[in-house]
Amino acid sequence: MLRLRCKARSGSHALGGLTAHSRLRDMQAALAALTGVPAAAQRLLLGFPPRHIDLSDGERRLGELGIHSGDTLIVEEEPPAQRASPPLAKRAMGSPAAPVLARRVVPADNSCLFTSVSYVVEGGVFDAACAPEMRGLIAHIVASDPEAYSEAVLGKTNQEYCEWIRKEETWGGAIEVSILSKFYQCEICVVDTQTVRIDRFGEDAGYTKRVLLIYDGIHYDPLERRIPDSDVPPQTIFSTADDVVLAQALELADEARRKRQFTDVNRFTLRCMVCQKGLTGQAEAREHAKETGHTNFGEV
Repeated sequence: MLRLRCKARSGSHALGGLTAHSRLRDMQAALAALTGVPAAAQRLLLGFPPRHIDLSDGERRLGELGIHSGDTLIVEEEPPAQRASPPLAKRAMGSPAAPVLARRVVPADNSCLFTSVSYVVEGGVFDAACAPEMRGLIAHIVASDPEAYSEAVLGKTNQEYCEWIRKEETWGGAIEVSILSKFYQCEICVVDTQTVRIDRFGEDAGYTKRVLLIYDGIHYDPLERRIPDSDVPPQTIFSTADDVVLAQALELADEARRKRQFTDVNRFTLRCMVCQKGLTGQAEAREHAKETGHTNFGEV
């Protein structure tokens, strides 16, 4: 049995965004990201002598459970055989499912970054034809400020870049995410499944809105919060004060990493998990993805 201690609130880790009004399920998701113990396997103890916290209702607020800022929680991981299933009566009643953060897969057509950004900033509206307009928008912004977007920044002349980014076979990356963050006045968080790291574009700009993408070294997809088996539209725009969603995103990325759903673009040999073709290096992976549309690579 794994036993860990952590503070209920601390600016140094994923529990920093929780308050007495936060839900129990939010704290469990943050604890899962911090400790690696899945919510379903957690046993939580509070106070001295330690008392068990009732985890049967994830919708209860932390204040109702007597959890306050500065409290020390003990997180224990139960062995699989000891994990209890919900009581039959409760399951029969069909308690509301908790929202989950999930990947929304978009086409692998060289424009996945632009499609993904469009999807999240538009509140979950998928537009397969948005890429040319977004490429043109980026080119216009860059061309209008050649001093800020110089050759030293772009890696090519301002004019060459503007011509290059308009081409449908050109892939977007960090420069384009930074430009779109400024244009849409929102923080764009890119969660890397290889490093389990979040790159936050616009973090210091004082924006109040946040959107999230997940990146595997080749392909971008948008992230959204869904309620399982519900007709409620997914949520793609979050508050920049919502640290729970960042913890959930890291948990999602770590799960993908454990399943080796990433591509190390600097040094790797890999295999296309669709057609099983062996590939070496970033150039071959990009070319194969462009030719076939296959984007599911596993490192060998």
